[in-house]
Amino acid sequence: MARMRHVRARLSRRASAERLSTLGIDVYIGAARFTGLNAVAVDGQILRFKKALIATGARPLLPPISGLAEAGYLTNENVFELTECPERLLVIGGGPLGCELAQAFSRFGSQVTIVEKEPMFLSQEERDAAQILSGVLARDGIDVRLNTDVVNVQRRGNEKRVELVDAGNKGVVVVDHILVGIGRKPNVEDINLEGAGVEYHRDSGVRVNDFLQTTNSRIYASGDVCLEHKFMHIEDASARLVVHNALFSGRERLSALTIPWCTYTDPEIAHVGLYVTEAIRKRIPVKTFTVLMHDVDRAIADGEEEGFVKIHVKERSDKILGATVVARHAGEMINNIALAISSGLGLDKLARVIHPYPTQSAAIKMAADSYHRTRLTPSRKWLLKRWLAW
Repeated sequence: MARMRHVRARLSRRASAERLSTLGIDVYIGAARFTGLNAVAVDGQILRFKKALIATGARPLLPPISGLAEAGYLTNENVFELTECPERLLVIGGGPLGCELAQAFSRFGSQVTIVEKEPMFLSQEERDAAQILSGVLARDGIDVRLNTDVVNVQRRGNEKRVELVDAGNKGVVVVDHILVGIGRKPNVEDINLEGAGVEYHRDSGVRVNDFLQTTNSRIYASGDVCLEHKFMHIEDASARLVVHNALFSGRERLSALTIPWCTYTDPEIAHVGLYVTEAIRKRIPVKTFTVLMHDVDRAIADGEEEGFVKIHVKERSDKILGATVVARHAGEMINNIALAISSGLGLDKLARVIHPYPTQSAAIKMAADSYHRTRLTPSRKWLLKRWLAW
């Protein structure tokens, strides 16, 4: 944890007030509020603007659990300040954050219980990907509680008694710390968005169009305060889009971006593009090509055979619609597919890429080769057989 804090401090220098000032940016420290359609007040100073960007981010979402606030809890904002490993830890939430930290603390040596009210972790991901993760967490020694609600917390000395309900059955877990990881809530309060003519919702954040303009055309928004997927790289991509559109009269669209994401468990779960359920909902016919990691030579050699590569294409074409990778290095592997989608390269072109041997990313080429084999129709097979015989 000490090393991690050192790393965080080192990385934070890139966005420090001092560094921004050296780049020629005027930095004002203080609480800001809009005072009109083209002005902001910061500690009594009025700053007028031609264009503005709302990038206030989001904060951890707190579930309405009786006694939780009084008993005390951790979030992703303060869990990294712990100086001792909790002997017993309860994690509320089976999303990316909850799963990542549950596994991390379990491997540190904590006795971890993870509670998710849904029947599976990572509710937005492929079902078989989530099932693999559930199995891995259980093998790591984590007490996995799915279809379970936390209904009450009581503090007794240094312990916390947590009441759980599963299908009407009540139970109690006693822990030292509770970590809440159910999501994030956009920071839209106390900045007078109404006075700036900016529409917003307390749960979904600032309303923006495809160019990331708010309902006040002078004002843009980016990152967690307005986007559904709250990841650092999406914040960066959306901020770059705003700079292009607001300052250089660009017309770049958010919907045109190809954005992958990754859950950093072990194995990692990475995704880009459409899920099969989304394609079906949009009435797009889909064909999926799957390679299991236990068929990949490098994964076998590394002893990292858990997982798969799934690539979804539009039926009767090689157009890549989306992909999911479950593997030790899925976050690195998904980049190849994201590049292909954003560049308009089909699965046929991906099959022609030569990979060094052995690598785990060879699974992507193997999936592309599977597409090639489907193009070998019975008539083509017959012609090929005749040609070889001749």
